[in-house]
Amino acid sequence: MGLFDFIKDAGKKMDDHFDLAKEVYETGIEVEDLDIKHDQGVVKVYGKVKNQEDREKVVLALGNIEGVEKVDDFLFVENPQPEGQFHTVVSGDTLGKIAKTYHGNAMKYMAIFEANKPMLKNPDLIYPGQVLRIPKLEE
Repeated sequence: MGLFDFIKDAGKKMDDHFDLAKEVYETGIEVEDLDIKHDQGVVKVYGKVKNQEDREKVVLALGNIEGVEKVDDFLFVENPQPEGQFHTVVSGDTLGKIAKTYHGNAMKYMAIFEANKPMLKNPDLIYPGQVLRIPKLEE
């Protein structure tokens, strides 16, 4: 996938004891041989995941943390698939508005919510600067 940009001052708050690996493990996604390096706002992530969706969720879990401005992805995907789309939330966005933009129907907001679980816990709680996965929908 490569290098992804995030808004450095947006996201989950970090403290001195913040564990980036714990953030990945809390997603429930299995990452074999997970290794994370963090230096001055750049996170490098290594390991092996089952599919593209898991890869994207790992990148988002790490990037949507305050202080992270780039995620350099070196994850290997066992079952390659086309890359998904990402959307950076701006002031005034709702999942419905985002769904209307990408899928032509605001009622498809739950597909975006589901695609961003477990990082999103409530479809009404998104914030400017947050980066979301936009899933492809079946025709």
